[in-house]
Amino acid sequence: MPLDWAYVAVFALVGAGMAALPLGLVWLLAPRSQYPQKRIAYESGIIPFGEAWSQFHVRYYLFGLAFLLFDIEVIYIYPWAVVLRELGGFAFVEMLIFLGVLGVGLAYAWKKGALEWA
Repeated sequence: MPLDWAYVAVFALVGAGMAALPLGLVWLLAPRSQYPQKRIAYESGIIPFGEAWSQFHVRYYLFGLAFLLFDIEVIYIYPWAVVLRELGGFAFVEMLIFLGVLGVGLAYAWKKGALEWA
């Protein structure tokens, strides 16, 4: 039992070393500039003005989430389409139910106005 934990400790140390070694090498070997202009956010020579923080309306996040949801759901349709002939009619009915649930979700998002961009 203690030997098992020793393996875990060795793997944890090796993993931490593999993460820390490249960071340490970059810190040691990276070129450094003495010019204060290199420390500003933009290296174009233009002094930044205003706040970097800007708020977005929640509608854009809802639009992005709806896109991501339906995009991921489409990924499940491709493997199903490849093996549809071997699966038979039961799989076809199951996919119709799946697409029906997606259609209900799309209708709900449309009714709530989550798909309107502006």
